[in-house]
Amino acid sequence: MFSFYKKRRWFFALSALLMAVGILTVVFAGVEMDITFRGGSILKYEFTGALDLEQADDAIGKAIGKTVTCQIVTSLGDQATSLVVNVAGNEALLPENMTQLEAALATTFPTHTFELQSANLVDPFIGRELLTKGVWAIVIASILIVAYVWFSFRTMSGPSAGVMALVALFHDVLLVFFVFVVLRIPLNESLVAVVLSILGFSINDTIVVYDRIRENERIYNGKMPLPDLVDLSVNQSLTRSINTSLCTLGAVAIAYVFATAYNIDSIKQFALPMMVGIVSGAYSTICLAGPLWVMWKTRSGRTGY
Repeated sequence: MFSFYKKRRWFFALSALLMAVGILTVVFAGVEMDITFRGGSILKYEFTGALDLEQADDAIGKAIGKTVTCQIVTSLGDQATSLVVNVAGNEALLPENMTQLEAALATTFPTHTFELQSANLVDPFIGRELLTKGVWAIVIASILIVAYVWFSFRTMSGPSAGVMALVALFHDVLLVFFVFVVLRIPLNESLVAVVLSILGFSINDTIVVYDRIRENERIYNGKMPLPDLVDLSVNQSLTRSINTSLCTLGAVAIAYVFATAYNIDSIKQFALPMMVGIVSGAYSTICLAGPLWVMWKTRSGRTGY
């Protein structure tokens, strides 16, 4: 039987290393905000052929003197390809800005023809309101999860079980956030969707392990040391946790491959962090939640359940 408790320091070190990489990236590279949250203009141009997005970002940004992010979107119906230009700012682009932008595209990609399909202004207030509501949704979901675990596992000291489950969830949420930061994925509504999905997925795994611990408590009735009992419980639920994670991971991976093939950025920005979150959720459930709970329960020399 593998002892997750005895190897806990290795797991804690791995988590600390991943957190450090994420924090350093935030400090030195910053966080990219999607236009949905920071406001600006969204221009959509239909074109044919292929182009380099970095070149497009560079050329347009220099021409109009604003922060620009370009994306390529392919329609599934008629396979039409569009260039979506996101321009940061609180005001709509002036006619001269539009002229400069289109001139930059024509100069940089002389073999392409760009036809303007739509131009929209995104109010940053709406984005901030959406972000605030998303954060509140995450906070409320976390509180309800802790309350549920606290009540359901009150026989194995509900408060400690709830708090340690929350720590594992916080670990998963941070890793998902750092995926956005490290891979330079602009923070948008996908982050909120991924985090809420991971909260539900991860806590489901943790509850399975806690339920096994509770059953083994009744069976052994204090005759087995708490670290050994938790290791036994985690090993008993290991196959189930891994199989569930692999099945979900496979489904999300297929969605990511599909989105990559058809250049659907919205699905890619959801699926990639989601895959990391699934792996992180399984890891925190198997390697962190149980050992953390044992450490809480045995603090100050306590050894009882």
